[in-house]
Amino acid sequence: MQKEIPLYDVVQIGYGPVSEIMALALARQGRNVAVFERWRERFALPRAVCIDHELYRVLSALGMGEDLPAVSHAGPMYRWFNADWKELLAIDWESESISGGPEVNFIHQPTLEKMFEDVVAACPNVEVNLGWEAVAATQTADYVELTVRDFVTDERRTVRAKYLIGADGANSLVRQAIGSTQEDRGFEADWLVIDVLPHEGVVLDIPPAAQYCNPLRPTTIVPAGVKDGRYFRRWEFMRLPGESREDLELESRAWELLAAWVRPDQATIVRHKVYTFRSLLANTWRKGRMLIAGDAAHVMPPFMGQGMCAGLRDDWNLAWKLNLVLDGKASDALLDTYQPERRPHVSDVIDLSMYLGKVICIPDPVKAAERDEAFFSGKAPPPPEFPRLTDGILRRGSDGAVLTPAGLLSPHSTVRSGERQGRFDDVVGLGFVLMSRSAVALTALGPQQKIFLDALGAKRVIITAEGTAIDAAAVVDLDHKFIPFMVENGIDTMLVRPDFYLYGAVSESTEVNQLVDDLARDLRLHGVHLGAEPLRSTQAR
Repeated sequence: MQKEIPLYDVVQIGYGPVSEIMALALARQGRNVAVFERWRERFALPRAVCIDHELYRVLSALGMGEDLPAVSHAGPMYRWFNADWKELLAIDWESESISGGPEVNFIHQPTLEKMFEDVVAACPNVEVNLGWEAVAATQTADYVELTVRDFVTDERRTVRAKYLIGADGANSLVRQAIGSTQEDRGFEADWLVIDVLPHEGVVLDIPPAAQYCNPLRPTTIVPAGVKDGRYFRRWEFMRLPGESREDLELESRAWELLAAWVRPDQATIVRHKVYTFRSLLANTWRKGRMLIAGDAAHVMPPFMGQGMCAGLRDDWNLAWKLNLVLDGKASDALLDTYQPERRPHVSDVIDLSMYLGKVICIPDPVKAAERDEAFFSGKAPPPPEFPRLTDGILRRGSDGAVLTPAGLLSPHSTVRSGERQGRFDDVVGLGFVLMSRSAVALTALGPQQKIFLDALGAKRVIITAEGTAIDAAAVVDLDHKFIPFMVENGIDTMLVRPDFYLYGAVSESTEVNQLVDDLARDLRLHGVHLGAEPLRSTQAR
């Protein structure tokens, strides 16, 4: 008798940080998830060293807010120097961010992943299968079928799922299964990456976070996170023309390169390995019930510290959409917005990372001198701005163009509601949020608009500054984040998506019903059917 093939809501391939957070987000929705990872033990060496403010907020929203401070620390000013230690440019990673806290926090990836792993392990609806390699994936109109094999015994298993997510790295099986090609953006450079743990009591006289753009040896010097109160450091050295990867990976060579900064009696090398930094972007992110995320979808140079962050953004974008689809409130047409929203955003992040890579990856003294002159004279173009959402479920005008400020990342801060005080996401909750700095707007909501918002699970919030009593139920903006943001962008009322990006906003309280109607219309156009859409949503804008 043939054994019944199990059916899961979602099956994931790979179990790095992107897969871990995807599994956690789905588990908190109540989904039945199975994960298959070819290795029996988690990769114990660090790769990523930082998370930005947006993803710190995401991880906090997923229940890790109290634990993150113990496994992360605030980033310093990120400075770029020429060979004479004259500053070429600086990126402010230490200032207060729109999400609360510093722009960037540094992490020790194995420690962070252990925290992820422990949180996922506490979810009874997530089944993690280590030592099982995915070998084939096919799909029908109703499910995905995945064949896996025990990496040691070669035993085979077959499972099915409503959706398959390939968080299976740069050599993704799922990317191959959906027939996706990759766009090569043209960046390629070999770098020796060395992680170092200073001995107890040793204080190194080194820049907090720097790129030393010396053509004789382009060098990265950055923090590498904290574990048990001890702070790691990372050096990266560009492979020069004529050098072999094999020579560069010798430990003796690593210490030669580190000699100007740290000695063997001061620290221990945790790992040293040559990596090829590339810029690749998948052209197809979804086909039917199969999707890709993380390195399976995009690879970028590390100079902006955005590789892992970009993968976690994939998770957060996809999770709220899968929630509506798996709840039966949307067709899978909603998932058609995943690539149009995420691909342009990560493409811009790759451009930013490549801009920075091209600043430092210059081993020619003549070209380096030309670069220096361009920066010192002000002729060098500034780094591209960090991107916003530009496509997908965003409010548009009658000409189809996205209406500013739709696509901006929303602010976040400490707030007070009644007797309760804490992070906005904890106090108000997650999901869609209709937020106004005017009590008039929420009063002006029509009955059909209220029914729609309730069916969507949207929160309605009046936000006010400390000492401004506009409504007894108002949420007080204790860190002065929301009100200044809204004033600066001419916002009276805004609709925030579950992934913290603005769907849209209006400048007058009287326009609130049209704002809600537009969201209802756009969601319906993308397959969402709540059965409670406002009657006005069928009207032209």
